[in-house]
Amino acid sequence: MAPIILSSNQPPDRLYDGGPKISALRSEPPSGPMKSEDWVASTTCCAGCEESKLGMSKLPDGRLLADAVAADPDTWLGSDHIQRHGVDTKLLLKLLDAGQRLPVHAHPHRDWAKKHLGARHGKAEAWYILTPGEVHIGLKEDVSEQELLDAANTQNIDPILSRMHRFDVKPHQVVYVPPGTLHSIGKGVLVVELQEPEDLSILVEWKGFNVSGPEGAHLGLGYPTALTAVNRKGWSDEEAAKLITSVESGSTAAKESEEYFILERVRVSGSQKCAPGFAIMVVLEGDVALKTASDERLDLKKGNTVVIPHGDGEFVLEGSFGDVLVARPPK
Repeated sequence: MAPIILSSNQPPDRLYDGGPKISALRSEPPSGPMKSEDWVASTTCCAGCEESKLGMSKLPDGRLLADAVAADPDTWLGSDHIQRHGVDTKLLLKLLDAGQRLPVHAHPHRDWAKKHLGARHGKAEAWYILTPGEVHIGLKEDVSEQELLDAANTQNIDPILSRMHRFDVKPHQVVYVPPGTLHSIGKGVLVVELQEPEDLSILVEWKGFNVSGPEGAHLGLGYPTALTAVNRKGWSDEEAAKLITSVESGSTAAKESEEYFILERVRVSGSQKCAPGFAIMVVLEGDVALKTASDERLDLKKGNTVVIPHGDGEFVLEGSFGDVLVARPPK
C-alpha cells in the first residue's frame, strides 16, 4: 500500500470563523466562511455527527480512512502499535485558521473523559505556529471554582482572560496544551494542530461564537460538572513558557507531549530518511518527493497532506529545499 495524498476536509459551520488561510496554504479556491478547520487523516467525527460521520477523512477510493484501518490494521498500524494501543491511530491532525479569537476553553484529560463521557481519549493538543500572533494559555494565578462558574454563567470572560498567560508567537514555534488547560488562539493565527482523536471542548466562553447557547458549551453535563475538568491552578511565567518550544529539526513539542503524540519537523535538503510507522505528513514549504521501500513515489508540494501506512516501511524525503511536519502516535 502506498502513501496517500489527502484532499481538504473542512467541516462546515465550525465554532469560529476562518478558512481562507487554509485554502491559501493548499493553493485552493477560498472555502467560504466558518470552515476554519481542515481535519487531516481523521478517524474522528465531529461531536454529535456520529451518524453522518462528518469530520472523518475519505480516501480517494471513497472509503473512510477509519474503515480502511479497521479492515487491515496490521498494514496501517503494525503489530507493535496494535499491541500497545489497539486498532486506534491515536491521532487527529488539523489545519486551523483563527479568523477570530477562539473562545476561552479547555479539553478534558482522558481519565476524566472516560469517567464522565465514556470516551476513549481526552484531548491533549499542540499547535505548530505558521503565522504570527498571540495566544493565551494557562492561568497566572489560581481561580476559584465559583469564579470560573460565574464567568461561564454570565459570559463575563474578561476576569478570566486577563488572568491567563499571554504570549506572542511566531512561525515554527510549538505550543503544547496539556489536558484541562484553559487556552485561546488569537485572531489571524494559522496553526497545524496535533491532538488526541476526540472532539471534546468545554467552552467557558461561548457568546459571540457559533454555539446555540450554554447547552452546547458543557458537553451536556452542566457547567458545575464540566468545569471540574479544568485546571484552575496558576502557573509561574517560567512554567507557562516551558510549554512553548522552538526547534529547527527533530521532535518539536514539549517532552511531556510525547505521552500523547510525536510531532517532528524535517528540513529536506538532499535526502532524509524517516522511520517506518503510521504517520501523517504536512508539506509546509518546497517541492518534496516521498519514496517508500517498495519504490512507490509521490511528488509533493506546499500544502499537501499525506497519510503513510506502517506497511510502507522506512520512507525517504528528497528535494533541494523542503520543510515538512511528520506526526506520529505515541511510542
